[in-house]
Amino acid sequence: MASSINGRNPSEIYKAQALLYKHIYAFIDSMSLKWTVEMNIPNIIHNHGKPISLSNLVSILQVPSSKCGNVQRIMRYLAHNGFFEIITNRESENDEEAYALTVASELLVKGSELCLAPMVECVLDPTLSGSYHEMKKWIYEEDLTLFGVTLGAGFWDFLEKNPSYNESFNEAMASDSKMINLALRDCDFVFEGLESIVDVGGGTGTTAKIICERFPKLKCVVFDRPQVVENLTESDNLTYVGGDMFKSIPNGDAVLLKWILHNWIDSDCIRILKKTKEAVTSDGKKGKVIIIDMVINEKEDENQITQVKLLMDVNMASLNGKERNENEWKKLFKEAGFHDYKISPLTGFLSLIEIYP
Repeated sequence: MASSINGRNPSEIYKAQALLYKHIYAFIDSMSLKWTVEMNIPNIIHNHGKPISLSNLVSILQVPSSKCGNVQRIMRYLAHNGFFEIITNRESENDEEAYALTVASELLVKGSELCLAPMVECVLDPTLSGSYHEMKKWIYEEDLTLFGVTLGAGFWDFLEKNPSYNESFNEAMASDSKMINLALRDCDFVFEGLESIVDVGGGTGTTAKIICERFPKLKCVVFDRPQVVENLTESDNLTYVGGDMFKSIPNGDAVLLKWILHNWIDSDCIRILKKTKEAVTSDGKKGKVIIIDMVINEKEDENQITQVKLLMDVNMASLNGKERNENEWKKLFKEAGFHDYKISPLTGFLSLIEIYP
């Protein structure tokens, strides 16, 4: 029997090695996902109308014959991770493999109602994702965000100065909003009784448009940076207003903060929340603030959900933001002058929080 090392059983050490290697090469997960979006493979399979054979796929992709085996290996790995299903065609002479879409790859079909391909393209852009190579340098910088270290400007300033990245980011956020809109279809109770709502940081209005369609008597205001909302088309119950949420927020019966507060440190969140409180308590009214964000709950969530939330927490740290547990949210609400709140599940990892003055 092999001797123990540092008091550990050899099998434990081998498992630890496998864990290390899994994370050392984890970037291949992201790059393979980026590859399948860049190669338009989900759309190719979708347009094919049935599982597509490897030979047919590489023919459409027009890759050199020397790389066909590489395509097969990447597809095999993506299938193992749940992005495709491998089906053996028993009718073919050589039992050739064919690839079918799964729920995950259906979300990468461009032009579909629910498509997260823009999120893949934005987050995995080398300029942005490459910043994570400088985490050591960033951790010693007292005031700079990770992007401040690598790009010479904060993330929002960088977007403002680089229109192409700003467009990519807005498309990514719009694609994510469509996913949240799916969840909001079962949340009519949140909007019932409201006459007006202000979507702070609402981008190009993807979420607001869905709310307007579902509640045509509800007046929606999308409030975002001036360069985001300029020249956008308004309707009878949808308007756009440019401004700074740290200075003032348009008045309404409710204010919606979708994936906003996790971008900011606690002191900034309190400033934002105080402005939302002013907006929903104008003219003696007592409205509410609706927050769509994560609530870390390691004791009750499934391990995979907790892993996503903690992963996003590290990601938000790069912006000097954070994901929060219920106690941390409660503290923010109290310090901003709110007296009550209610948390409801929304998606697999997002919650809907209603807070009241």
